[in-house]
Amino acid sequence: MKKVISVLLSIILIFSAIPIVYAETSPPSVSAETYILYCADNGQIICSKDENKKMKPASTTKLMTTLITLEESASCNKKVKFTKEMVAEGSSMYLGIGNVVTLSDLAAGMMMASGNDAANAAAITISGNAQNFSEKMNERAAQIGMKNTHFVTPSGLDDEQHYSTAYDMALLMTYALENEDFAKLTSQKSASVKFIEPSEKQTTYANHNRLLSLYEYCTGGKTGYTMAAGRCLVSSAEKDGLNLVCVTMNDRNDWNDHISLYNYGFSELSCYETTDKDFCAEIPCVGGNDDKVTISGVKNQKIVLPPDDISRIKRRISCDSFLYAPVVDNEIVGKIEYLLDDKVIATTDLTAMYDVEVNKKNKSIFSKIKELFTYGKK
Repeated sequence: MKKVISVLLSIILIFSAIPIVYAETSPPSVSAETYILYCADNGQIICSKDENKKMKPASTTKLMTTLITLEESASCNKKVKFTKEMVAEGSSMYLGIGNVVTLSDLAAGMMMASGNDAANAAAITISGNAQNFSEKMNERAAQIGMKNTHFVTPSGLDDEQHYSTAYDMALLMTYALENEDFAKLTSQKSASVKFIEPSEKQTTYANHNRLLSLYEYCTGGKTGYTMAAGRCLVSSAEKDGLNLVCVTMNDRNDWNDHISLYNYGFSELSCYETTDKDFCAEIPCVGGNDDKVTISGVKNQKIVLPPDDISRIKRRISCDSFLYAPVVDNEIVGKIEYLLDDKVIATTDLTAMYDVEVNKKNKSIFSKIKELFTYGKK
């Protein structure tokens, strides 16, 4: 029977960059009617209040509209001629009838200036009208897992059937940040748009998200406000590899509340990023054209834990002491596990990095040996 070694490298991992522990020992008091502080790395709700209550999301709706617009512009960055039917009330990037810009310019106008005109223009350009576009928005919301959300308008203007929740908006922000174009745009304090028509017009739009200036760890977000919705804010922050998302709805003190919640979250959790894709080892290979095969970890991952637990993580590598040819590229040959108090908290596969074919001269005898040792396991 194959000899299995548990190369128990019970190595206590000591990490130098543990986040600062703030004074808060319990969630701070906030003014929001509903809120959530969410870990984007593992889906953990750190703290919340009525996070599944249906609320008016106002212009935070534009997170979805901007994401879809950027996806469309990535494949075909259309020229958009602004028409009368695209005109909208409320906040604006000040498009005039006959102005021509690109889809990506509309995304910038939405994310920076919260342009309702930009949202309408994008919706009509992509789907023909706002109703068809809202169907696209709702389809995407369902894919993301936003179970208590229904979109009607691309801009977020109030409608009785237009609603979402703090939890659903945290899911949306987490999902949207996986799009590189979105992540880059939402992190900018301003963006310039060079109009196609009139060609001499160029406008720089400042981001309404003041948290980018107020909080050093902020990585993006979107503001929203209507009289009925109150102040809404969806934001994201990253510190020492830990990514958090905060959502407050109907909150008169949103800037300070987000900062307090982030400080609390970064004091409660810390992040260790594994480097298993960089792990390499050589294992003897019996009966092959090569006498050894190189193996490697499949992926890197993040382990999120309270700061005091990070130093107690142990890493365990388990693999066979040798392999039999043939070995196939990407064949799973072992695993790397991370343990806390003997409980496995993360794992990734070890795989072969290339094929090792059977040495034909020894094919018969080694095939018989392999069959003997594997008999009864099938």
